[in-house]
Amino acid sequence: MNTAIYPGTFDPVTNGHTDLVQRASRIFDEVVVAVASSTKKGPLLPLEERVRLCEHVLSDLPNVRVMGFSKLLADFVKEQNGNIILRGLRAASDFEYEFQLADMNRELAPGVESIFLTPANHLSFLSSSLIREIAGLGGDVSGFVDPEVSESLHRHFQQRNG
Repeated sequence: MNTAIYPGTFDPVTNGHTDLVQRASRIFDEVVVAVASSTKKGPLLPLEERVRLCEHVLSDLPNVRVMGFSKLLADFVKEQNGNIILRGLRAASDFEYEFQLADMNRELAPGVESIFLTPANHLSFLSSSLIREIAGLGGDVSGFVDPEVSESLHRHFQQRNG
């Protein structure tokens, strides 16, 4: 059985993430979307909200689970009996960083392979940081995220800005 772990902060989950998980769910027996607490990155949305939004967006995929985690990815992968770390590559600029991560994960979790998927062409420009910036400035992100994610961002920025 091939269990792919797809880690990220998903702050917020975008249509690009969703596209990648949908395609991965057709390739692997199970996909675990691993939502990192990532306190070092200082996420906009709390972990519980990011997990809930991912669960909502991916609820139609029976072989996909969403879990929050706050430990070393290699340890999380082992705990979930994963044998694949799935990562997305949007542009050549992502490659160098992802290559370093893959090498380190190979050292920390021998026997676990890193596999990369690219987003659909029409989604390759999407990033969570761009979505946060647009939403934070009052822009419409509804074309880039699920409606519930858009509403969550809107509520968050309304509360933040008073």
